[in-house]
Amino acid sequence: MTEPLVVEFAVAAPPAHAFEVWTNRVATWWPDSHTLSGDPASITFEPGPGGRIVEVAADGARHEWGEVLEWDPPRRLRFLWHLFFDREEATEVEVRFLDDRGGTLVRLEQTGWDRLGTAGPPRRDRTRGAWTSIMAHYAAATAAGWAAEPGVG
Repeated sequence: MTEPLVVEFAVAAPPAHAFEVWTNRVATWWPDSHTLSGDPASITFEPGPGGRIVEVAADGARHEWGEVLEWDPPRRLRFLWHLFFDREEATEVEVRFLDDRGGTLVRLEQTGWDRLGTAGPPRRDRTRGAWTSIMAHYAAATAAGWAAEPGVG
């Protein structure tokens, strides 16, 4: 069995804000280099189970990245994830937003590598580097957005 990919990090904002930035402000932190179009006009998590994760390119082309499986704001989000791959190769990502003394511990766990056969372990290893890089952008956007909220700071 291929071990899950786990990435944990802290952000300087409460869980409700961290969840909001993850789900409703994706385009403020997701790098263009990790999109299908390279120039997204928007990136959207449609709320609730069955909601799609969609990139809309500047030219209007739509690219589905995944599907929401569980939507439990501000604590938890779980989704099928197939950015850059066919839906049949989707893995599952669970993101938890845990209260951490006024901030948030974000715990991302990605599973389902075994369904990819021998491609699973190397894909998991490459994906770890991508998530680590992307999460630095997310943490900065979350902290900056929280500091900019009225009455904060």
